[in-house]
Amino acid sequence: MVVFDKYVDVLSGKTPERAAYQRLLGEARLGKFSHVVVERADRFGRNDTETLRAIDEIHELGIKVVFANQPDLDPMDPDDRVIVALSFTLARRESALLGIRVKGGILAKLQQGGFANGAPDGYINVEARTTQDVKKLQERVAHWIELDPERAPIWRTAWDLLLEDRLTLDEIAEALHAQGYRHRTDRPFVEVSASGKRKHNISTLSNTFHNWTYVGWVVSLKNNIPPKTIRGNWEPLVTTEEFERGLEILARRTQNRDARRRQDYLLKGMIFYRNSEGSYLVRLTGSTSNAGRANGGTPYYRVASAGGVSFLCRDVDEQIPLEIMRIQVDPELIPLIRASYTHELAQKLGDLDSNQD
Repeated sequence: MVVFDKYVDVLSGKTPERAAYQRLLGEARLGKFSHVVVERADRFGRNDTETLRAIDEIHELGIKVVFANQPDLDPMDPDDRVIVALSFTLARRESALLGIRVKGGILAKLQQGGFANGAPDGYINVEARTTQDVKKLQERVAHWIELDPERAPIWRTAWDLLLEDRLTLDEIAEALHAQGYRHRTDRPFVEVSASGKRKHNISTLSNTFHNWTYVGWVVSLKNNIPPKTIRGNWEPLVTTEEFERGLEILARRTQNRDARRRQDYLLKGMIFYRNSEGSYLVRLTGSTSNAGRANGGTPYYRVASAGGVSFLCRDVDEQIPLEIMRIQVDPELIPLIRASYTHELAQKLGDLDSNQD
């Protein structure tokens, strides 16, 4: 037979939202071919309901589906159909088991002080063949991260500027830009438009200053590994003391920025208004009239689209304590709540004694 086309998706077969798969179905409906040859059944898809429906539709169009590894298998034959459906089920099971094995392998590597992701800027990923003895315990190729001799000095400079506690993140970006440094993606720390307007790309700066990898600690909230519990087997770029001092500087600046805000809306995004007829429900927004006044103006919760309906924040907020007092906690859940709270603190702060109250 003449091959009309090949339909290849580099995506999981669990979803039908694959470009080539959807193109195949579309061209089948146009009658552009007479056969669909699939490597094996689970390559067509792993959602048995969706895949069998698609096979039935293709069959109704007069097109035959053939599985290359079992060419005698007819998905329209009742007995063979059981085998096809079973292959989808087994494929899903294998995919789930693979996911479990991969997650287990990643956790084991982290617990041994390894690094399981792409190296952050300032580091490079390294791999090498392992010895026969190591291979028995780990894998054929060992992976780890090392300081990048070209990029690490850039981020050491950034930390030095932060620890001086003089410059804002925008000013640190300007200082790095003045030295000709750029992000690993070649994006400048400061973009200058044709009109001279300057845009400071500081999101990566902020993320880096909060990334425990640069301190040499393994941290993974997904795997319940809080800071300062497992030492990584790579060289840190900054010391733990420097890193935590940097966090304190950033936290203090955030607090100062929050303190300069004129009004905090306690129920922002959580309070709704229903009209007298009960015909609609709309979320209230915060608004401060005459915010330029010395006292900061008068804050309201209001609905702009409801004829200027508004409520004084103080009239609404003073009801919060009364509503909180009505909340009752099941005594049996208190130990669970306490444990969850302590665990979250440990993740944020590190080295927290779980027996402390």
